[in-house]
Amino acid sequence: MLELKSVRTYYGNIQALKGIDLVVHRGEIITLIGANGAGKSTTLMSVSGIVPPRSGEILLDGESVVGMNPDRIVSLGISQVPEGRHIFPHLTVRENLDLGALLRSDRAGIRQDIEYVFDLFPILAERRRQAGGTLSGGEQQMLAISRAIMARPQLLLLDEPSLGLAPLIVQQIFEIISQINSENGTTIFLVEQNANQALKVAHRGYVMENGRITLADTAERLLSNEDVKNAYLGV
Repeated sequence: MLELKSVRTYYGNIQALKGIDLVVHRGEIITLIGANGAGKSTTLMSVSGIVPPRSGEILLDGESVVGMNPDRIVSLGISQVPEGRHIFPHLTVRENLDLGALLRSDRAGIRQDIEYVFDLFPILAERRRQAGGTLSGGEQQMLAISRAIMARPQLLLLDEPSLGLAPLIVQQIFEIISQINSENGTTIFLVEQNANQALKVAHRGYVMENGRITLADTAERLLSNEDVKNAYLGV
């Protein structure tokens, strides 16, 4: 579904991605793990067009998305939940969700998806008229994920969804990630520092170090890999 070939991305003269290659197959959850500053978030932002690569290919169903504006990439079926959530704090929960569906015109489908995200996160249904900025951190993360779902993506990019959340909320978020994948068949590309949780829900994983992919395997094998255990799992 998604393929990155020799992708090199820069911030000014600083090279963040140094020729990475990875593949995301339709219907799976893959995770990209690594230390802070390894290039994980840059990988997602390269896919979504926020920080376009300087060279290499990014293919969605065999077609290049390099050089496309982010809104065009969203219209092709890719939605990103950014690190730090970035909801609209002065808008209500419902207004945030409506903005997620901005490029859609199927009103019946939009109503259906509103009910779907309220079923996923009942607390958002209770707070639908509440300003997003007054929600707790966990509730804001739920809203950010729901807003991305409102675009009805084929591929959902999740950047550090557990960041700064209490362990109980983290567990709930990862259960919902699995549910979105299994119920809708939504393909998920997950960037996460909580490598243990990420690998438990993923089908496959990649390890990134200093802008390069250094290891790729099934999630199950990565969980039992001694180098991964020592570096990322705290074992």
